[in-house]
Amino acid sequence: MPLSSPEFESRRRLLRNLALAASVGGLAATRLRAAEELPLLSVDDPAAKAVKYVEDAKKVKEAQGNTCANCSLYNGKDGSVQGPCQIIKGKAVKAAGWCNAWAPQM
Repeated sequence: MPLSSPEFESRRRLLRNLALAASVGGLAATRLRAAEELPLLSVDDPAAKAVKYVEDAKKVKEAQGNTCANCSLYNGKDGSVQGPCQIIKGKAVKAAGWCNAWAPQM
């Protein structure tokens, strides 16, 4: 088969796409692991106090049944106990928590 045949070009494209998919998949898995390893935000942290963060939304009347887990800013996996939040950089928040920056999921 000549190197310029359509079949050869198609195989080359397939292999290139497979290599790209494998590298992107590995990067995504690394980012998820990194998010799970974030230190947990303390309620005494200045960033937590600024948004009135609590670890248990049931203890705050203002939460009205809302939690970090059902907030559009929460990036934790479904069913996770804790995960990253878009407004609290470098720390994880409890899925059962709540803060006054809570926003509905769209």
